[in-house]
Amino acid sequence: MEAQRRLALLSSHLRPTANSLALPVSSFNCSSSFDSEKGNQESDCVFCWIIRGESPALKLYEDDVCLCILDTNPVTHGHSLVIPKSHFSCLQATPPTVIAAMCSKVPFIGNAVVKATGCDSYNLLVNNGAAAGQVIFHTHLHIIPRKALDCLWASESLLRRPLKLDHETSQLVDRIRKELLFFNRSKDTEGQASTLSTN
Repeated sequence: MEAQRRLALLSSHLRPTANSLALPVSSFNCSSSFDSEKGNQESDCVFCWIIRGESPALKLYEDDVCLCILDTNPVTHGHSLVIPKSHFSCLQATPPTVIAAMCSKVPFIGNAVVKATGCDSYNLLVNNGAAAGQVIFHTHLHIIPRKALDCLWASESLLRRPLKLDHETSQLVDRIRKELLFFNRSKDTEGQASTLSTN
């Protein structure tokens, strides 16, 4: 069942649209380097095809770093994707400057989508990795317009429980902080360190 859902989502990004609706996307150098983690080449990436103008898309916004298109298999009317024009397979492979450029457009694009669709709000979603539902291994952000009480996800009706302040939680906090300090030290050698609290 999961495989069928992923195939349907991937196919939705390839679905041709009417030529009158498909706006051209300017050409951008999306090289064909090999992604050893997934075994995919960028020449096989549907978002790279769109960026190079080899596949149709309904373009909403474009600048030097990113592109925003309508999702062709939307969760809600107006569901949009913000995609970097350079190929990065996941968030951790995407440079912070590119993520910052993408995220800086979210309020601008999100507000436009909300007003155009008559919605109240929007979710910002990233499926990062296969277990999280990522199907296209090219970093992208989902902007999903929402209306009050639309109950889009079953998880919205789940009761949330208070965090247990126990030994297990304390160990989790220690492990996460350890990982952050390790990452911070490795970035320090590159001149990108930040200050982390150890309290």
